[in-house]
Amino acid sequence: MRYQPRAAEPTIARAARAFPAVVLTGPRRAGKTVLLRHLFPHASYVLLEDPAVVARVRADPGGTLDALRPPVILDEFQRVPEIINAVRARIDAAPRRTGQFLLTGSYESLLMDTITDSLAGRVAVLKLLPLSAAESSRVSPFRGGYPEVLARPRTAHLWFSSYLQTYLERDVRDVTRVRDLATFRRFLAILATRHAQCLNKTQIAAPLGVSVPTIDEWLGVLEITAQVLIVPPYFENAGKRLIKSPKVYFSDSGLACHLLGIDTPAELARSPFRGPIFEGFIASEIVKNQAASGRRRELYHFRDEQGLEVDFLVPGKNGSPTLIECKASRTAVPADAGPMLRLNKAMTANGKPAARMLVVHDKPGTPSPTPNVVPGVRAADWGSFLAHV
Repeated sequence: MRYQPRAAEPTIARAARAFPAVVLTGPRRAGKTVLLRHLFPHASYVLLEDPAVVARVRADPGGTLDALRPPVILDEFQRVPEIINAVRARIDAAPRRTGQFLLTGSYESLLMDTITDSLAGRVAVLKLLPLSAAESSRVSPFRGGYPEVLARPRTAHLWFSSYLQTYLERDVRDVTRVRDLATFRRFLAILATRHAQCLNKTQIAAPLGVSVPTIDEWLGVLEITAQVLIVPPYFENAGKRLIKSPKVYFSDSGLACHLLGIDTPAELARSPFRGPIFEGFIASEIVKNQAASGRRRELYHFRDEQGLEVDFLVPGKNGSPTLIECKASRTAVPADAGPMLRLNKAMTANGKPAARMLVVHDKPGTPSPTPNVVPGVRAADWGSFLAHV
């Protein structure tokens, strides 16, 4: 499969020039290993999933590293956490030598505890998600962004089925003690039907016959392994009674379509899930853009008890947020701007800076004659909207 350039390349290269170690997290098969081996073609490489390699590293982590010439790529290092102390010792021996170790891992939250304890101040932590629309024209709400799906779209259904099976058998059991994988698989299917909705754990737990704390645990597994995005509510609007539940999205819209049994773009166009899938796709694109540039994730939704709802709010550098409304239709109409205008009016009345406002819609057959929906609100198809965020 031909290498696909990634937007994160300059960020990773800068980090490797500034820190002794770089950790790249993200879901399985997002392209972490391929990216690092492309950027650092002469680096030593160790895959810490081979049982023989794992046994050797656990028996003598220091000796294993001493036998390798830096830079060293340690792939899926969370499987052998014992190696971190050996990495730290070698960094401390030459603290000004940058780019010594390049580590990948699939369990972000669990990894951060290890990194904070052992490599604080010595490591840059970055995240790589599947391909974005800015990186490949093949990315779409139906296919999502996993590189292997985009390279071989005819086998996408088989790939997603295999991916889920591997995920269940390896990652889920690694992170938590899920005894009944069949029920966890049903949990994924039910969660897909709640895609782009405010999270109600009781409604998810009831048909599965499990407790709400179990749903909490399972959602934690999905977050740790970067399979879902939990988008929190935006609270900084005084004077309104707000809905405080987060919204949940699968990180990859192609995987969400697979879980919902949507097998073709035509089926998605007719599906009642078309709008939620499109909204989740835009959420993922925003987060991918932030991750590629090394920024922390900042994405919120807004909803109050009076029914005012805006899909996304992205804080700006100068304090001026960007409000985003997602529409799966091919054109934007003035009514689409209404919720954003109302929220912007309330925010400015409370002393907040005026927001930039954007309606993101499906790709039209022909270019729109004007990017303005109403004064102050612009429209952009999903292929170009990142320029406005």
